[in-house]
Amino acid sequence: MLDRYSIKLIRSPLSLAAKGLNKLGVTANQTTIFGFLLGCIAFPALAFEQYDWALLFILLNRICDGLDGALARIQGITDAGGFLDISLDFLFYSLIPFGFVVAAPQSNAVAGAFLIFSFIGTGCSFLAFAVMAGKRGIENPVYKHKSLYYMSGLTEGTETIGFFVLCCLFPSYFAIFAFIFGAACWFTTATRIYSGFYTLK
Repeated sequence: MLDRYSIKLIRSPLSLAAKGLNKLGVTANQTTIFGFLLGCIAFPALAFEQYDWALLFILLNRICDGLDGALARIQGITDAGGFLDISLDFLFYSLIPFGFVVAAPQSNAVAGAFLIFSFIGTGCSFLAFAVMAGKRGIENPVYKHKSLYYMSGLTEGTETIGFFVLCCLFPSYFAIFAFIFGAACWFTTATRIYSGFYTLK
């Protein structure tokens, strides 16, 4: 829901940073992989309840996720790069709730499982429509520079980042936050399935 606005705010600084990285010979795919590895460090930080460190690596991962797209727009958007980016993004999104579960399984396990289940709904509906849109040549006028069709919803990347930040700042409330955000994810899934079906029909 907020991605279209947040992208406008961060586009200029990301483009400037990407130009510098491009001059140094850094590629978009290298940035994607590096960012994912940084994001993975958040998992042990969460497991050992080092939430400040976890938050740092979550934010570094998201910065890299913006930089790889900016680099791709300079170096050329590819299907392989888009595939790598979205695959590692969804793995990262599921890894963070798992970290909270490992940190406090008795209080967080059910909520974390529900959240990951909810992420499956948003991810499947997002990717399934992107495949069909690609077959039919349907383009999204809002996200023209994406390697695949970017289907909007109530819970997008910006909302997910905000949710992760909130959980790291107030980890004792993870279960409550997870149930609320998971419910919002299911609203996104339902609207995507409905609109996607009737768009393709």
